[in-house]
Amino acid sequence: MSTNLTDWIGRSETLRDVIAAAPVRGLNATLDHAPMEVEPGTPLPPLWHWLYFLPQHRQSEIGPDGHARRGGFLPPVALPRRMWAGSQFEFRSPVRVGDAVERASTIADVATKQGRTGSLVFVKVRHEVRCNGAEDCAIVEFHDIVYRDARQPGDVEPPPTAAEPGDWQREIVPDDVLLFRYSALTFNGHRIHYDRKYVTEVEGYPGLVVHGPLIATLLMDLVRREAPGAEVASFRFKAVRPTFDPHPFRVHGRRSGNEVRLWASDHDGWLTMDAVATLKD
Repeated sequence: MSTNLTDWIGRSETLRDVIAAAPVRGLNATLDHAPMEVEPGTPLPPLWHWLYFLPQHRQSEIGPDGHARRGGFLPPVALPRRMWAGSQFEFRSPVRVGDAVERASTIADVATKQGRTGSLVFVKVRHEVRCNGAEDCAIVEFHDIVYRDARQPGDVEPPPTAAEPGDWQREIVPDDVLLFRYSALTFNGHRIHYDRKYVTEVEGYPGLVVHGPLIATLLMDLVRREAPGAEVASFRFKAVRPTFDPHPFRVHGRRSGNEVRLWASDHDGWLTMDAVATLKD
């Protein structure tokens, strides 16, 4: 097998699923909304398609960090730490409960860079989601993954950026139950989200890491709460720094016309995620 990571550019895979109601009810409860009726035809809120097309690797294929061992569709990057760096989305048409869906994924780019704490490898994956055999995409997503060296004593993190208060704000307490429920809903075995001994002793973090996709979902959920009925045309987010339990964090928003700037901050007031949503006319 080739070890040139750029050889993975252009590789693709296609997964199929059905938009079932149970995951929708589960995430609705996890985000602390009132119980909802989930009937066939109910449209998914933005980013809730992450509840589907879940990786279901055999237990014998799982690596020491809880992820599947390297190789296969994603390139076999040797660096030990893998993180969700950000994503960009176009929401072109609704995905609804009961739909038969297909996700075609392609490795769009692989790039190696040198950071202040060592080597970095960035992998960009393009996902196209289609419903019920349609030719046109319902959702186009670019997923940015970053692989990093293990933390070393004396590593210096980038200087933090202070986050301003938003016109919209909500405080979230990322306790063990919230992190467990989101990991279970997304079948995410990454141990940094639930194994305190592993995350503090092996990866060197001060606590459990709050899922980047969970924070992004909470940002989109803030739009849903503050601008009910608004439809999202596009969304992009970038992870700035990790968020850890057990401290509360905040999600913020500020709307200007059809553009909503969204961001998250930790208990110290530092910016942890930066995002922009564009609403449909």
